[in-house]
Amino acid sequence: MKPFSILALFGALSVSVPAVAQNRAPLVLAAASLQESMTAAADSWAKKGHTRPVISFAASSALARQVQAGGTADLFASADEEWMDVLQKDGLLADRTRSAFLGNRLVVIAPAGKGGQVTTRTLAKTLSAGPLAMADTDSVPAGKYGKAALEKLGAWSAVAPHVVRAENVRAALALVERGAAPYGIVYATDAKASPRVQVVGLFPAASHSPITYPLARLKASTNPQAEGFRRFLLSSEGKAIFRRYGFSTR
Repeated sequence: MKPFSILALFGALSVSVPAVAQNRAPLVLAAASLQESMTAAADSWAKKGHTRPVISFAASSALARQVQAGGTADLFASADEEWMDVLQKDGLLADRTRSAFLGNRLVVIAPAGKGGQVTTRTLAKTLSAGPLAMADTDSVPAGKYGKAALEKLGAWSAVAPHVVRAENVRAALALVERGAAPYGIVYATDAKASPRVQVVGLFPAASHSPITYPLARLKASTNPQAEGFRRFLLSSEGKAIFRRYGFSTR
């Protein structure tokens, strides 16, 4: 190869490497209950000419542990403050990027067309009559909120032996969709996302701690587009997307 050809090749490589880094998609770790809404937000961001973010959905507990174990990601959207607190305590969040941006409600669901209305007075008797699908009550936010509510309303001792623990809230939803459990406890947004279930009960907001979704950029993030997408999610345009899927915004 002639000398000028080598220089030309070197020049091309020096230009292309930063371009590849610039176009690399940011990786977002998001609570399972955000599937439809976060996907829509990523699509909207991509339509503005940005690289579409890659989103990994799972229980907030599993995602936080992934970050603790050194997993590479750019943003984390949790379904509760506690798992974000864990990462902040470990020094894994980028400074001044944490914001609480969404809220939700906790509901009782049954397969569509089945199950009667459940009230606080009938909660223990109804939900203890058969399997009750819930996200894991020890670690997954939806399960923890649900257990706290049942304890507050005096129904947990009757219901606990019948709880079928799922790995995340969407897995609990799927059990009710398939008819494997006559009732389940999920977020209102999960119920709204599925035509195969119906809401038969709404937990009083005072029966559990506020359901808050915090968002933060991770300290290990090196993606130049991550901060832009975080700001978009917190913008009025971004929050409007989440409201369409039933979330409240802050």
